[in-house]
Amino acid sequence: MPRQNHRGTACLGALLAGVTAFGGGLAVPASAAPAAAATHASPPPVSDFRGVNWADPRDNYADDAVVPSGLSTSDSYATTYAKSRAIIGGFAELGANTVRLPVNPTSVNGPFWKSYRGAIDAATAKGFKVILGYWEADDAKDGKIDDQDSWDRMWTRITSAYARNPKVYFEPMNEPFGYTSQEWRDVAANWLTAHRSVPRDRILVGGVKYSEDVKPVCADSRLKGTRLALHNYGFWHTDWTTVDQWKQDFKERIGDCASRTVLDEFGATMTSGLDYNGPVDGSSEVAYIQAATDTVRELGLGSVYWPGLRNGDTYSLTTLQGTGTRLSLKLNNQSGLDRLHWAWKK
Repeated sequence: MPRQNHRGTACLGALLAGVTAFGGGLAVPASAAPAAAATHASPPPVSDFRGVNWADPRDNYADDAVVPSGLSTSDSYATTYAKSRAIIGGFAELGANTVRLPVNPTSVNGPFWKSYRGAIDAATAKGFKVILGYWEADDAKDGKIDDQDSWDRMWTRITSAYARNPKVYFEPMNEPFGYTSQEWRDVAANWLTAHRSVPRDRILVGGVKYSEDVKPVCADSRLKGTRLALHNYGFWHTDWTTVDQWKQDFKERIGDCASRTVLDEFGATMTSGLDYNGPVDGSSEVAYIQAATDTVRELGLGSVYWPGLRNGDTYSLTTLQGTGTRLSLKLNNQSGLDRLHWAWKK
């Protein structure tokens, strides 16, 4: 599947007052005190993952450090923390409690890691779950790990820092499409062996190919106890214009593995004025979003929208505003947020 510049039922009657205000571009003060990180006596169900992706404008594929929109490699830890606190605060106003962040060897093994940790720490201080997923470089894009040694060092450094933080989750690879099903499951099993100290319920193993089918991973006994990362996009089947077509497709990709599955990438255009609450009227995107959110709600899946914030992406749920550490997010499509709330049972 060629990567594009995007990842590419009823309106809930009463939305939270804060979210309504957010639709008009609520400013989130950088000085707001972060909430203490919560802990869980037992692992949360997948349905407790209600999140958004925070992405680099380059779609997270980079041979240099991957940098989420609004951050900079020149920022200190303190500045990164302050910016991130504002942006995570904006995600919280959406009703999210999870953020998925990209990592690669350059961002972790190099000097940016010292400041990039500010984004992770700001999110967990707010009580967010943080999913850290590996992305390959933009000069590769072959669906395989670019360099085994640097990948291993990256994950060792990440898990050494966050294995004991119950809010941080680990996704060994985003969309491993270059591997056969057996090869990818071997890679994932070897990751588990190398990082035995990480609880399995804090590991998300992507489905095969474009993380598009979790059933083979779910069936592999070596990966028992892990969570499963599923991706599904409307631009895969632009000729499908009924909700039922899309629901059937989603469910076929999940099988009987819903209790372990987090749909951690799905999205559609949020900047063109589409009404995702209205009738489908032949729109594959409206049919797709309604089916995705209906399926998440029905099966109790976790879900992480692509993207909550990515500069220049028509799928982005929000637009970044402000300068320095005084940042805010403006909602791009209220009906899109309504559908997320429907999925999240908010």
